[in-house]
Amino acid sequence: MSSFVWMKVLESTPKRYDRGVRMLSRGRIAAVYERIAEIAAAPGRRVLDVGTGTGAVALACAARGADVMAIDIDAGMLEMARQKADSRRTDIQWKQASAAEIEDVVPERSLDAVVSCLAFSELSQDEQSYALRVARTRLVPGGVLVIADEAKPEGARGALHELARLPLAAATYLLTQTTTRPVKGLVERVREAGFVDVREERRWGGSFVIVEGRAP
Repeated sequence: MSSFVWMKVLESTPKRYDRGVRMLSRGRIAAVYERIAEIAAAPGRRVLDVGTGTGAVALACAARGADVMAIDIDAGMLEMARQKADSRRTDIQWKQASAAEIEDVVPERSLDAVVSCLAFSELSQDEQSYALRVARTRLVPGGVLVIADEAKPEGARGALHELARLPLAAATYLLTQTTTRPVKGLVERVREAGFVDVREERRWGGSFVIVEGRAP
């Protein structure tokens, strides 16, 4: 899972993104997309997918009958997402926007769910906290938040994870001048943003986490 530091490289070539993510996750990422949709989506539910990339989570939510809006800052990624949706005759609203622009995209208390996969690791902790606070204000009472991303395993595995990740992170920075980082303290930040019933689901030896919370 530490190979997800190569996400930035993949993002520079949208046509290779889906194949690359499948390879890096050893084919397990599809189950994550479906798990997010299982938690967040249902017929008629209004879902916002933040950092949608090529639209995998948005499509999974739409397949369950949700009314989906998906945002991403990368125009190339959004074009790939649109092509996939068109080929499946799936109606999703796509917008070019960043996580910091959620408040400009949707009004308060207009969503039933906010989801994000492999996007929060690209944000600073302050940016994560800001996006979470805004997301809560956009959810109706009882609305669902689901964040899935790379995480640092606990205990001794965490140190090994960091060692394995270091050369990959350095190489990625040399190629793109940017990098990703495992999310840290996400459960605490979700609670601090005002969410309740917060829980986390660890996968892949603790190197991937799905965090769920509800708006009060």
